[in-house]
Amino acid sequence: KVSTHSLFTEFDINLFKAGKHYQLYEKLGAHLIEVDGVKGVYFAVWAPTAQSVSVVGDFNYWAQGEHALQVRWDSSGIWEGFIPEVSKGTLYKYKIQSNIDGIVTEKADPFALYCEKPPHTASVVWDLDYNWKDEKWMQSRQENNALDKPHSVYEVHLGSWKRGEHNRFLTYLELADDLVAYVKEMGFTHVEFMPVMEYPYDPSWGYQLTGYFAPNSRFGKPQDLMVLVDKLHQAGIGVILDWVPSHFPDDAHGLGFFDGSHLYEHPDRRKGYHPDWKSLVFNYGRNEVRAFLISNAVFWLKHY
Repeated sequence: KVSTHSLFTEFDINLFKAGKHYQLYEKLGAHLIEVDGVKGVYFAVWAPTAQSVSVVGDFNYWAQGEHALQVRWDSSGIWEGFIPEVSKGTLYKYKIQSNIDGIVTEKADPFALYCEKPPHTASVVWDLDYNWKDEKWMQSRQENNALDKPHSVYEVHLGSWKRGEHNRFLTYLELADDLVAYVKEMGFTHVEFMPVMEYPYDPSWGYQLTGYFAPNSRFGKPQDLMVLVDKLHQAGIGVILDWVPSHFPDDAHGLGFFDGSHLYEHPDRRKGYHPDWKSLVFNYGRNEVRAFLISNAVFWLKHY
């Protein structure tokens, strides 16, 4: 049911361990690929304290052990495997049996490209296919963003800038019309989005993330956000993203206590817990965590 397959080279692993792999999103996560003529998904997740890792989802009725991943031999702590016939739109999570006290966690994919709409918490198999139409902006971006050029920045929280009927959120596609026209009319040169990554708790305004590589599903699909950015660029408006590499919530499906150990957060509670926000703080001393965060910054710059 799970075929042996890897997207990692030995060089990738060495970079990952050294904290110097800045395109981890190309390797970890869920990737729609074809192996020996069979279409499916390659899954890879970092869980060094795990005893076993299974992919559970709507394709196997969320049954643990049905699709167990294989741990790499190189002590990287990465579990991986190819599952045939899994397709775009499939809901999934990782079921992780820890080596510590038999702890079992069920986690969203840290590298998921798309997530279920909250309050649901599963990851969604997705792709980043999109045909950009902002060539003119990209050619002049360096000039437009120069430090000696005038900047007038309009900061926007997508969930409250404007609402639709019955107080519903506007979608990325609706904002691509309304917001772009407004910002252009008001003469701003840039828009700064408060975090557009996936987060569970609305009043956090996006500053406590569970899906670092996934655009907020409340407003639409990943490609819909690309349309919004594309339309802003076509209107000559630059886009700045707020980014949260500091702390994250302790929601059960998030990064906290990921494989039954303090994987992403600092193990010393004095350094790894933010009492004001009741959130967990990244362990910047861990090479793999630094690679995760830098890869995340590179991902948004490259794909959005």
